[in-house]
Amino acid sequence: MRHRVAVLGGGIGARHLDGYLALGDRYAVTRVCDRDAGLARELAARAGAAACENVAAVLADPSVEIVDVCLPPDLHLPVARDALAAGKHVICEKPIADSVAGADRLAEAARAAGRQVFPVFQYRYGRAFDALAALARAGLLGAPRAGSLETHWNRDAAYYAVPWRGTWAGEIGGAVVSHAIHIHDLIARAFGPVTEVSAMLATSINPVETEDCAALSLRTAAGALVTSSITLGAADDTSRLRLIYEHTTVESGREPYAPAQAPWTFTARDPARQAEIDAIVSRHPDTGRDAAQGFAGYLAAVADALDGRPDHRAVTLADGQASIELAAAIYHSDRTGRRVRLPLDRGLPICRGWQPRQAEVRTRRAGRGLART
Repeated sequence: MRHRVAVLGGGIGARHLDGYLALGDRYAVTRVCDRDAGLARELAARAGAAACENVAAVLADPSVEIVDVCLPPDLHLPVARDALAAGKHVICEKPIADSVAGADRLAEAARAAGRQVFPVFQYRYGRAFDALAALARAGLLGAPRAGSLETHWNRDAAYYAVPWRGTWAGEIGGAVVSHAIHIHDLIARAFGPVTEVSAMLATSINPVETEDCAALSLRTAAGALVTSSITLGAADDTSRLRLIYEHTTVESGREPYAPAQAPWTFTARDPARQAEIDAIVSRHPDTGRDAAQGFAGYLAAVADALDGRPDHRAVTLADGQASIELAAAIYHSDRTGRRVRLPLDRGLPICRGWQPRQAEVRTRRAGRGLART
């Protein structure tokens, strides 16, 4: 069965389209929608789809089974809820909502509609995580102990020339939700859910409203301690993980957009067990960017879930909710100067939204010497 999809948004949506085209036996892209009519036509032609500029027309089309929301972040939640109300399954780029309360409302809308929502965390899909899972099944990892994460990217004025970027209203948040949300999903997958957060955030690189640097300390349910270093002021783009387990140390490469697709190193603490680790890792060779990787791997898992065959790599709506709750905890810790425990008390104001009022934004930016003249 081929699932009929409409892609909303031609920015990151172009990367999604590549994934769908790699899975032509499982998906048919029937509509591409973007307010830039030329871009919509260009992308639609690649898929043999219809181009349009009107989201309402897509939602009214009974032949569309899945709506893939690749719009600016402030539109993710309202368009996803409208799509669910129209009887569509939803694939939604990160962040799925602008608050914990919003993510909860999205989950309720999915339940009421009897449809599924799939948050986009394509970083999970790569041979390195397949090897890591195989080592865990073989009992060669042991308990997670400590980890370090780096999201060190380069974002300059040209990046922020897109009007909604760097704004609380349009981008929902800064580097925590626009960049590091992926690596935080990976650590939750590798080490288990985050239960405590201590955070310091700063806007140090560009004259924008939102944070572009962060230093985070995390504790997971398994008791592991993790540091996460985030900046958008590096000389290049690097995403890197170092994971210390009881029996094995794991280190990623530096690939920014797809860290699990590059070769990783797996080193036994007991050298006598290195051969066992190497034998398992060798079953997941570096054979190039095949259909099991990145967006194509993610979309294959979505198709499996819709076909009633979910696997251990599938991204669930609960995963998306957890990413939003972690972001809220990070902002809450930074603003209060306190360690924050998860899950969050839904009565906390931060759960209703972490976007500060404009007067607060101006005050903070002026205090950092970043106010526009």
